[in-house]
Amino acid sequence: MKTIRLRPGKERSLRRHHPWIFDSAVAKGGADFGETVRVESDQGEFLAWAAYSPNSKIRARVWSFDPAQRIDASYLVSLVERAVKARQRMDIRSDSMRLVHGEADGLPGLIVDRYGDTLVAQFLSAGVERFKSDLAQTLLDATGLNRLYERSDSNFRAVEGLPEVTGWLRGQGPLDLVIQEHEWRLGLNIAEGHKTGFYLDQRDSRKKFAEAARRLKFQRVLNCYCYTGGFTVAALTAGAAHVTSIDSSAAALEKARANLALNGIDPAQADFLDADVNASLREFHKAGRSFDAIVLDPPKFAPSAAHAERAARAYKDINRLAFKLLEPGGLLFTYSCSGGISPDLFHKVVASAGTDAGVDGYILERLGGAQDHPMTICFPEGEYLKGLVVMRKT
Repeated sequence: MKTIRLRPGKERSLRRHHPWIFDSAVAKGGADFGETVRVESDQGEFLAWAAYSPNSKIRARVWSFDPAQRIDASYLVSLVERAVKARQRMDIRSDSMRLVHGEADGLPGLIVDRYGDTLVAQFLSAGVERFKSDLAQTLLDATGLNRLYERSDSNFRAVEGLPEVTGWLRGQGPLDLVIQEHEWRLGLNIAEGHKTGFYLDQRDSRKKFAEAARRLKFQRVLNCYCYTGGFTVAALTAGAAHVTSIDSSAAALEKARANLALNGIDPAQADFLDADVNASLREFHKAGRSFDAIVLDPPKFAPSAAHAERAARAYKDINRLAFKLLEPGGLLFTYSCSGGISPDLFHKVVASAGTDAGVDGYILERLGGAQDHPMTICFPEGEYLKGLVVMRKT
């Protein structure tokens, strides 16, 4: 077994069972692409078994902290089976869910989503790429399904020195699917949609938004960065009178319209704008428009902590404009999916946006990803999605 030895003091995060080893922490040693290495302290003490990635800043990702653990296909099979069983104990009101969530499930770089009877997987690191064939078969065996589509087209692949790969890995089937989520149905395309085809991580937030729409009888809703209209459908099926949805993707808006039809919603209850959100918010303010509920669910502004300062300015600007458009007593559901923005920083950004807008509000709730997108005690970076529900003071 090949070995990498760390620089003095660089073993501290591993003693806390953090699964990443950065290139700057490695004093010496190496291995082939995706090969399992023994990780040692500068004194030669065993720390972990990890998958080596010679091209990535994250030079190795931990498989196990147990010195007696053998890292082979059967071990990874057990991790997949454990992840699938864990979802069976979660409260997931849908026929679709995340089955494997990377580091949280001990499988760094592996993302697997289930959409009805179809699995979609992303193999994003050298280690899981090396075991891809075994993992693919295990996923089918653990779920009893026979279709697995690969969406390994994330820019994380390039960082690892891997080419983009998409297509059927096992079996074949339709690319356009319809899933059931709470009281509504949503269409998606697993080959073209964002991530693995859809944002399953916002399932619980869409439910909370629907509950608020039903309770408060929303009249004018604004859904920014609406993608294929998940929050729009949630609000309208719960009785909202009208939703204005904005996105810069014409293709996504077309699917959003189709999702309204899929749920029997009157198209007159919705306007869809193919436009820039920031510019649209400014135009709405000039026109004197207002809304009693606003959703801000933008794309990732900060892929890492190095981008946090610039991203914070962008988050502040859109939240400031949203506060200006929000009716007194209205609700703002605002989110950040940037791993480089901590929950504490996001709270400060939203608070600063309110101050600049001359608005105060009650923070009714903090939100995160759905249960099947867990973070763990040892890996706080897993908390990439965070949100706040703010009610503007009257």
